[in-house]
Amino acid sequence: MNNDQNNRREFLKKSLISGIALSSMGATWASPAVPRAASMKLGLVTYLWGKDWALPQLISNCEKAGYEGVELRTQHAHGVETNLSKKERKEVKKRFKGSSVTCVGYGSNYEYHSADPAELAANIRDTKAYIKLCHDIGATGIKVKPNRLPEEVPREKTIAQIAKSFSEVGDYAKDYGQLVRVEVHGKVTQQLPVMKEIFDQVTSSNVKICWNSNNTDLMEPGLEGNFDMVKQWLGDTTHIRAFDENDYPFQELLKLMNQADYNGWILIEAHSDPADKLAAMITQKETFDRLLKTL
Repeated sequence: MNNDQNNRREFLKKSLISGIALSSMGATWASPAVPRAASMKLGLVTYLWGKDWALPQLISNCEKAGYEGVELRTQHAHGVETNLSKKERKEVKKRFKGSSVTCVGYGSNYEYHSADPAELAANIRDTKAYIKLCHDIGATGIKVKPNRLPEEVPREKTIAQIAKSFSEVGDYAKDYGQLVRVEVHGKVTQQLPVMKEIFDQVTSSNVKICWNSNNTDLMEPGLEGNFDMVKQWLGDTTHIRAFDENDYPFQELLKLMNQADYNGWILIEAHSDPADKLAAMITQKETFDRLLKTL
């Protein structure tokens, strides 16, 4: 064997040993994890802010304030309801498409706890009608809610009824490309352990939780414990109050959401009534942007 062959063999031997050593040290040589950049988007619920604005003004004010989306609450001045004709629905869809504002969805008041079979059936029927509306105007989902557990009915029966109803409207909405977003709502049903009881029985994967930033979120086992309890069902919408309306730990909530890879909508559902609502919206956007930078 000549010197060139010996040199080549020695080089390959050293390269193999070095490769094995580097492989065994992979964890040491790996690049440090880079924190995930927050990608949540800010939008508005037409609750007290926006309820008196016709659709063109609503969209315009969202654009001026830098809000990327809006959830349309029922019976507000925007006038987007199931009585719209096919032509009118197309016009609503076109108006949103021609703007920088996304129609996130529709905020209905439909609920499924009633012990009256006729009332329950009407809520399910009307939910389906609004699901069609959401599809026609280019939205992506409808907000519904549980509201209470009637005292005259066994708790387990009502929870099962609510879950079954969610599953029915969820499967229906899937055919229209819509999500069913369940707002954490109601004196008892807003408690996260109760929401977990309901969602443990929901069979449709198309039904998601809309976090509602209630004070009951802070009950035992605390915000993080309650968040972890239901985070597997979180959807793409979260309702919050205006940041300066109460002392809810919004920064901690956004941190938990970011850690859970939440990249959906943070929707302002303000409970105040400022004279200049556009200015108030701009202030909230500035606060939101500052909070995202801390995550």
